[in-house]
Formats: sequence, structure tokens, C-alpha cells
Amino acid sequence: MTTEKKYGSAELAKEYGPLTFGRALWSHRKCEEISQKDFAKMLGISASSLCDLEKGRKLPSVNRAAKIAKILNEPEKIWIRLALQDMLREADLRYEVSVA
Repeated sequence: MTTEKKYGSAELAKEYGPLTFGRALWSHRKCEEISQKDFAKMLGISASSLCDLEKGRKLPSVNRAAKIAKILNEPEKIWIRLALQDMLREADLRYEVSVA
């Protein structure tokens, strides 16, 4: 019998808040150890736009989320889901976007 606590997405959300597009983007950039300026250039956007996305001041369109996912060689569904969930949260609509 183990006494290890399971730590999943629900526990992470309780402790740190919900996973957002901006937080995921920031985390990806940090894990790759890329400067904001270089990451913005890689994504084809300005450094200030990247900063706004990472801080959640601006939300990406579904198309922009898909383009970013392609550039990062990541699954589009995940990044689109995060963008849509952020839009719902901003509109104070309590729906969950599921990925099929």
C-alpha cells in the first residue's frame, strides 16, 4: 500500500489555476530555453504579441492557435482546445471543451 498522493490536472488546476493557452505557450518556450524575441520570430509574430498571448491579455483565434501548433510540431487539437476554453472562460461561460 502506498501513501503517495496522485497529482493530476484537477489537482494542478486547484493549486495553480487552469491551464490556459498563454501558460502552455510560456511553458513550451521556457522548456525549449528560447528567448521571447526568438520565439516570437519563430512563430512569425511580434514580441509584444507573444507577450500578450503568454500573459493572457490577448486570446488567439482558432486559426492562430492551429498555426502555432503546426510551427511547434504539436497536436493542433490541444492548442485549439486551450484557445477555445480561454474564450469561454473570458465570456464567463462555464462549458468545458472536450477533445475527441
